[in-house]
Amino acid sequence: MCVFIDLVDGVKNAQQINVYTDGDMYVCNSGENAFKDIVAAWTEMTKGAHEMPAYGVSLDRETKKAKSCGVWVEFVFGKKLEYNGMPFENLLINVQKSFHGFNIIRYTSKYGYDGRCFYLDILNKDMSNFYDILLNIK
Repeated sequence: MCVFIDLVDGVKNAQQINVYTDGDMYVCNSGENAFKDIVAAWTEMTKGAHEMPAYGVSLDRETKKAKSCGVWVEFVFGKKLEYNGMPFENLLINVQKSFHGFNIIRYTSKYGYDGRCFYLDILNKDMSNFYDILLNIK
């Protein structure tokens, strides 16, 4: 059974948030101040965002390799959810200061990170504030 969720506001329902910085992982659990700070920064960044067709698909092996470099954030829900007919258990995002839009990579226990992505255009904003918050949560 899948629970349907709103893509942007749904991150508030995550059980934990994993922040990857050059392969090192930091875990923030729901209820912690760092978790609340990340969700608040996400909410501000995505306010007024437009969903667009994704630019590509994710390949599990390539995505696992890529998240060992740079800054990534992963919202972990602990259950199967669905948005626009696409199931996921986690949502992974490569965070780069200059991005004005980004892919949201879906993870399922059955397929890993393989499959279609979501894409958000954050319009006249960039990811710099969100990026800085992620780097300074430890």
